[in-house]
Amino acid sequence: MKEKMKLVIAEKPSVAMNLAKVLGANSRKDGYLEGAGWLVSWCVGHLAGLAAPEIYNKDYAKWRREDLPILPGSGWRMTVAESTRGQFEILKKLLRRSDVEYVVNACDAGREGELIFRSVYHLAGCSKPIKRLWSSSMEETAIREGFANLKPGEDFAGLYRAALCRAKADWLVGINATRLFSLLYGRTLHIGRVMSPTLAMAVEREAEISAFQPETFYSVEIECSNLKLTSERMAEKKTAVDLAAACANNSVTIQQVERLEKSEKPPQLYDLTALQREANRRLGYTAQQTLDYLQSLYEKKLVTYPRTDSRYLTEDMQSIVPDLIQTASSVCGLIAPAEILAAQVCNNAKVSDHHAIIPTKTLTANKAKELPKGESAVLGLVCLGLLRAVAAPCRYVQNKIAAECAGTAFSASCKEVTDYGWQQYCPKDKAGDKFGDELREGQQLSVTTANIKQGKTEPKAHFTEDTILAAMEKAGGRDMPGEIERKGIGTPATRAGILEKLVNVGLLERKKSKKAASLLPTKLGQALITVLPEELQSPLLTAEWEQRLQEVENGSLSEEEFMQGIEDLVSGLVKDCRAVPGAEALFPPIQRRAKNG
Repeated sequence: MKEKMKLVIAEKPSVAMNLAKVLGANSRKDGYLEGAGWLVSWCVGHLAGLAAPEIYNKDYAKWRREDLPILPGSGWRMTVAESTRGQFEILKKLLRRSDVEYVVNACDAGREGELIFRSVYHLAGCSKPIKRLWSSSMEETAIREGFANLKPGEDFAGLYRAALCRAKADWLVGINATRLFSLLYGRTLHIGRVMSPTLAMAVEREAEISAFQPETFYSVEIECSNLKLTSERMAEKKTAVDLAAACANNSVTIQQVERLEKSEKPPQLYDLTALQREANRRLGYTAQQTLDYLQSLYEKKLVTYPRTDSRYLTEDMQSIVPDLIQTASSVCGLIAPAEILAAQVCNNAKVSDHHAIIPTKTLTANKAKELPKGESAVLGLVCLGLLRAVAAPCRYVQNKIAAECAGTAFSASCKEVTDYGWQQYCPKDKAGDKFGDELREGQQLSVTTANIKQGKTEPKAHFTEDTILAAMEKAGGRDMPGEIERKGIGTPATRAGILEKLVNVGLLERKKSKKAASLLPTKLGQALITVLPEELQSPLLTAEWEQRLQEVENGSLSEEEFMQGIEDLVSGLVKDCRAVPGAEALFPPIQRRAKNG
């Protein structure tokens, strides 16, 4: 009797090689590996995707208003790109082999991985049982444990439904709105379910900056020996000049001295968005660069799964934290915390699909030294993040002084760190002046100098990769019910790609500065937001869609109901939208180059 085989399908060749090595599938074939009862192959990312409009009707190859809206309805079709057809045909044969007992989905453990696998599975006409490898690490022990505890594929059907609805919604909005507005305004205008609200936030920020009117203000700073005190802000320079004159050679009366002992908890472990933000602030990396470096580190078995939205570990991981701390401190060349507070980073209720990003047990200082610069820098942040998260709180004394001079209130404050705790792994704050012990209420001090300080109010800063990611994460949050789990637009896995697409299609641009590159809307981006209706640029609406996808995933909302809402939106746009008056000023006619000769 022929031996029964198990087929494993990974997302990328590099991951398939790792899995095959652990499983003993060491015989290399065309597009897969075989051995020890296993067949291991791969998808090369999205092998199959939603069909282009012209697949439904060849006339859709031309963009015409009368063809809109294009709604596949219940007849959605998938196609395979010519560039990946060879690998798809290999997978199709493997999936249909009579000796294959069941199929293991080993694609990335998340929405997209589920969509990538099942698109191929369904397009190949396969009906064999599905089992799911769900692992947050590519380490050998984690892979063996994952295969020893394969989960039923049906447990992840909701994840697939949500992923497919997300893809269809993006197709409907992208195809119909892009064609509609491109036809209305005579040029290609890329519009997307998440792209457009993200662009709208950038345009709104720049409008606020442009409209900002700076206001000059003044204050008086007086010195008494080593103590500096400052007045409140004043709008008139003459008021400040008069006060400075009144304070010169006068005395100050100390009215109140406060010494408040405070503590600051360490930051949580990194999820993907938090790490992308930190890497942009400290290293100047884009969100996509950070994700790419993390993905490579993950495939090298040096960090855990990157596309996570959790900042905690599961409680059963608490026992491995001390060993990981020793590794992290060795990689960073730092001393481990005197007391490792592992319990404060472990919380089952705060972990859904994947735990926070941490180094793996196979990481060593020697392996870290061999990495390229970008990967090394991002790995350093992951290790520092772990060291900080399990350290003690930072303890300090907040010194505050209230005083009076020439009938006017003055104040001073400083932060005096008494135990750096987790901040030993950060650039040190200045300790400040230790004036609290020497001063007492009612004490009088002679003023040695009185100076006028001039300042101006400043507008909000331009968006950077860091701050626009934060805005995407929080978008709509204040207007949504508190019980809603997933606020914001996009997901940790998709936000980097959204930003890259906005840059690539000419709606956002990166403008270098000394600190970090700003993300600014182009003239085309500003013009597009000017004419887009509210429903396509509202972060709140898109955040609600993200929440509805979560409901599709957990089964509380049907796919049909979600898709009907998107179809209604698209149909309404096509019916109601007309070019705004004066659009020629926003979208001047494109000058065509005359042909030579």
